[in-house]
Amino acid sequence: MRRDPRSSAQISGHTAFHPECSAYFRLRTRPTAPHRLLRADPSAAVLASDSLCSGLSGLAFSLVPAPAGGGACSARPLPDATSGVGGPRAERSAADKMRMVGVYTASLGSLGLMRFFGVPWSWSLAATLGIYIGSGGWRFLRIIFKTALRDLFGLSVLLRVKYELRKHQRAKTTVPKIFQDVVRRHPDKVALVYEATDEKWTFKRLDEYSNAVANFFYQQGYQLGDVIAIFMESRPEYVGLWLGMAKVGIEAALINFNLRLDSLVYCVTTSGAKAVIFGGELSAAISEVNGMLGKNMTKFCSGDFNPDSVPMETKHLDPLLSATSKSPPHQIPAKGLDDRLFYIYTSGTTGMPKAAIVVHSRYYRIAAFGYYAYRMHPEDIMYNCLPLYHSAGNIMGVGQCLIHGLTVVIRKKFSASRFWDDCTKYKCTIIQYIGEICRYLLNQPAREAETQHQVRLAVGNGLRPTIWEDFTKRFRIKQIGEFYGATECNCSIANLDGKVGACGFNSRILPNVYPIRLVKVNEDTMELIRDSSGLCIPCRPGEPGLLVGRINQQDPLRRFDGYVSESATNKKIAFNVFQKGDRAYLSGDVLVMDELGYMYFKDRSGDTFRWRGENVSTTEVEGILSHILNQTDVAVYGVEVPGVEGKAGMAAIADPKSKLNPNALYQELQKVLPPYARPIFLRLLPQVDTTGTFKIQKTRLQREGFDPHQTSDRLYFLDLKLGKYVLLDECFYERILGGKVTL
Repeated sequence: MRRDPRSSAQISGHTAFHPECSAYFRLRTRPTAPHRLLRADPSAAVLASDSLCSGLSGLAFSLVPAPAGGGACSARPLPDATSGVGGPRAERSAADKMRMVGVYTASLGSLGLMRFFGVPWSWSLAATLGIYIGSGGWRFLRIIFKTALRDLFGLSVLLRVKYELRKHQRAKTTVPKIFQDVVRRHPDKVALVYEATDEKWTFKRLDEYSNAVANFFYQQGYQLGDVIAIFMESRPEYVGLWLGMAKVGIEAALINFNLRLDSLVYCVTTSGAKAVIFGGELSAAISEVNGMLGKNMTKFCSGDFNPDSVPMETKHLDPLLSATSKSPPHQIPAKGLDDRLFYIYTSGTTGMPKAAIVVHSRYYRIAAFGYYAYRMHPEDIMYNCLPLYHSAGNIMGVGQCLIHGLTVVIRKKFSASRFWDDCTKYKCTIIQYIGEICRYLLNQPAREAETQHQVRLAVGNGLRPTIWEDFTKRFRIKQIGEFYGATECNCSIANLDGKVGACGFNSRILPNVYPIRLVKVNEDTMELIRDSSGLCIPCRPGEPGLLVGRINQQDPLRRFDGYVSESATNKKIAFNVFQKGDRAYLSGDVLVMDELGYMYFKDRSGDTFRWRGENVSTTEVEGILSHILNQTDVAVYGVEVPGVEGKAGMAAIADPKSKLNPNALYQELQKVLPPYARPIFLRLLPQVDTTGTFKIQKTRLQREGFDPHQTSDRLYFLDLKLGKYVLLDECFYERILGGKVTL
């Protein structure tokens, strides 16, 4: 769940893609909270000598949140989103202070006068409210009107999950113990369906298999806290393996089955694994690195076993488990909800993957939030085509089975052509998506199954705003459950009401109930911008900011467990963020919040570049290009040109049949993109690389740039004098480097 690859914010630094975040929709006034004025000026309170009057006035005014941070409204023009000038802690002008004192003195004065003449309380309060609204407070009333139901539901979900977590903490339960309760309730219900073989695993069968795993590895001498790596494709045994290990306190390291050579060795060894379980389908990958894993690394093969294809001394796990007792293990570890369950690795798009620590409470929290936030129920059937080494597939997906008793259909690998056929066949009511999956589905030709299914909810992250409504209309999906969150983060948010483009929200009415915040950051260096007191500066609506979450290790919703690497953990923690002495988790992601508290994913660090004095959002341009090209894979990035300030835009476009006409594309780009956002370079290639979780990979593309010596792909350059793309060969490349071509 590492990143949400959409951007709803800015192609330039000033105009957002979503109108809610646009400069044209920014607020122009900023009321001071009246209850603060009363506290600051005792003489004003004297005007309300009647204690009841004072109490009612204070109650009414207390609804208005403090303007700083998650406060309600801004009453003066918002500064440019990229400037870092001004901010909620900037001093009010003397004129502003006098005006606000006059407004609230008039409000209280009118209340006193009307009471003096015997006007009923209801009329008096109505008149006072009228003056308040006339001073700009109507904006906050509008926020209440538009978001109260959303916020109340969100609060109910938050409280429910917190209550359940506290209950399990007191009972010292773990994920395996919670699963045992589910098994007792309905042992013969189907827990997992394996699409590749149509095999159905009941809860009883999954329980017995995991018991055999627990007993076997305990008998082999593995102890509480030992780590065993799992390197295999998605199937029911995958779930039974890590679940069985957890029953005796062994921790699994879930390895991305796409890794090879150095990356594979790095992930296995840095986890501290004493053994590795690999699928028979990955025998060649393990054999390649056998010598680098060390002599003491025990190897087990699950699935198809060919002695000639696996390293020597590899043990075939399946018959060993079949011969092991399926009774519950006698040795129950003294573990609780705050202890380690397994490790999930980050995507590694900016370096080697990091092993994120997943404790039992985090597993429960993620699964429970999804269950309650999107009103799932035990009768639902979830279609899960996501890899089980990833938190979306293993926790948000399989977690609904283990924690809440849903049936989950596991598909080994995502297939766009078979997706809706599977959903129809298995009568799925919930589907999962991530990254570019929704775009791949839209790119498929229409078929009957895409409207004959029973799917009501699509839950995941990464649905681009540009295709959101196309997706729901074409496939008749009633609800999109878009959320934001990394495996290890403590500041997850969710879109509960289907707001198009939003990845979640935070309440504007009660912003401190869930202590997350957008704070100002230098988007080039990702350094926090602080005020004169050393604290971070909260963003106002419309301003892009880094999402942070206050850390509280005693609160299972606020804790941050970090990574196996202590140095990696420390890099994600900032001090003195909300207040002196506190700690906060740094998400690394820039979001934008609108007036109603909805948050939109802007860009990750590196997803914007500056060209001709303007900020260009790569994800915005990718979305537009992909839409023009009928959902073709596109990667947009900035490349450096010697002697030229900023970075020029470059688009790598999948063109396997060599049918793309660059100049026909340019004609369309002129209609929808400003000049500075139009790619200067094009690279047409057979396919665009993606990660195992369907995120576009750009590292290699950026490194090779527009150098024809580095690739045999077709390269084009936008010749502004000719007004068209021209073929970029070695000679033209040298002219660009020599400054002989105008960009």
